[in-house]
Amino acid sequence: MDSTNETKSIFATDKRLLFILICLIALLLLYVKKSFIENETAAFEFLQDRPEGTILQLISTLQFISIPLVYAWKFTIIAFVIWVGCFMYGYRVTYGQCWGVVMGAEFIFFIPEILKILWFMVIETDPAYTDIGAFYPLSLMHFVDYYAIDARWAYPLRALNMFEIAYCMALVSGIHHYAQKEKKIVWFIVVSSYVFLFLLWLAFYVVVYK
Repeated sequence: MDSTNETKSIFATDKRLLFILICLIALLLLYVKKSFIENETAAFEFLQDRPEGTILQLISTLQFISIPLVYAWKFTIIAFVIWVGCFMYGYRVTYGQCWGVVMGAEFIFFIPEILKILWFMVIETDPAYTDIGAFYPLSLMHFVDYYAIDARWAYPLRALNMFEIAYCMALVSGIHHYAQKEKKIVWFIVVSSYVFLFLLWLAFYVVVYK
């Protein structure tokens, strides 16, 4: 493989720096969303001086602290799943390279977060607290009434969105960058490993949700 192309790819960026950058961007977006949208809702202001408000503040703090742990866990699992898929199809892609691919593809999920922030700061400036949690750009949630469906379907409907498809395309691009083999086979790898387990997880969530 051409070493020049290797160094130019986001998938080949130093993994520590890439991980720190992802965490910093996630922290910034979460801070903006909390400070300028969620904390400004009538429900949050009403609960602020009540015991429920303290619980919300605690949950919010835990969300900030857990960002590196959540990403580390997510990248570890998805990279392993893709690495196993590559191994099964005979592709010589290392686990470390799969980590780089997964981290590089993660930047796609910052787009809906930015769109969500812009939506509630510019267009729908007085949302209910539940409206914020239900909103996810270009997802199946927009085709149903959030308040009418069973709560167990809320997360799967948000998770099935156009950005998830773009994420899969980025995974394919990353694996193809390292393997340099037929792209159709790379799609088989991603679909039979990541996509299969992703859909299995959504089905499991719906079944066990209470």
